[in-house]
Amino acid sequence: MSAVKIGKQKRNRLILSLVTYGLVIVAYLLCQTAVNQGWSWMTPVLKGQLINICVWITMAVSLNLVVGISGELSLGHAGFMSIGAFTAVMIAKWMRDGLSVESEWVRLLVSMLSAGCVAGIFGAIIGIPVLRLRGDYLAIVTLAFGEIIRSIMNVLYAAVDGQSLRIAIKMGKTPLKDLKPFIKGAQGAGKYPMDSTFLAGFLLVMFTLIIVLNLVNSRSGRAIMAVRDNRIAAESMGINPTKYKMMAFVTAAFLAGMAGALYALGSTGVEARQFDYNTSINVLVYVVLGGIGNILGSVISATALTILPEMLRAFNEWRMLIYAVVLILVMLLTNSAYIRSFVAKLHKKDENAEGGKAHE
Repeated sequence: MSAVKIGKQKRNRLILSLVTYGLVIVAYLLCQTAVNQGWSWMTPVLKGQLINICVWITMAVSLNLVVGISGELSLGHAGFMSIGAFTAVMIAKWMRDGLSVESEWVRLLVSMLSAGCVAGIFGAIIGIPVLRLRGDYLAIVTLAFGEIIRSIMNVLYAAVDGQSLRIAIKMGKTPLKDLKPFIKGAQGAGKYPMDSTFLAGFLLVMFTLIIVLNLVNSRSGRAIMAVRDNRIAAESMGINPTKYKMMAFVTAAFLAGMAGALYALGSTGVEARQFDYNTSINVLVYVVLGGIGNILGSVISATALTILPEMLRAFNEWRMLIYAVVLILVMLLTNSAYIRSFVAKLHKKDENAEGGKAHE
């Protein structure tokens, strides 16, 4: 590969990264201005979805790191989100009631970082045996992991006792009953601080994009994609497939945990059933619809598909049918041979034009 072509690829990646950052920043400034100025298109429903949009963008981008960049199919991504959500709830409640921390930003920052770290640890634990598998086997094991986490959260209890945080896992008779637990097994969590803000969501999205895009464009990212494209060739070049797959998997788990923290601390309550198999599939839909390996596409698809169901509420029982039809049409269009050939022709014209200029 010539130095000119390598330089062009680096330039294109840099431009795409800057466009992604720019679109997110412009969207945030536009939405924040609309909220402050009370513009008519910023309805109460849309305003209530702003934090959720940031959550699902983070989830889609982090899953794309595993599915698109690493090339592994994970169906248990909601499990890491669940770990992050319940960890953040416990930390935030303990800091407010046990340690008397009044600053919402301090509680939110500590809760999100703790949630990300705990989810990352679980990602490492599950990744060591799982990432040695391939294809359908990996998908089945990650699906089982998500269901195991949901089952554990259904028997989890937590309460604040003075300056201590008491945690119990028990089925049957409710433990910690005398301490009035705020996490009550299958009933979920409630009566905890709601510290999430749209600004925090925007910062999380930017943090996620910086982490993922820098990883993808780094030497490690190229090694991850080399393993994805041809494992045998990568191994022959001295690349350790398990190491680099683990790097992508743990990073995605860490970001999913932070997204779960933002989601939980922006809701009045969370339950384990909110993070089931269907949630993982929804995030996978965002990734596939936006383009596997396309980070900007994940941002756009997660935003559009979070807003679309709310926009279709006026159609009542037809809402989900229309939503499904829209998904099918978009997938057909994006996979159309005519559209692909048209884009390829445009790309070829650009290359020929740049080649002619270089020759001159």
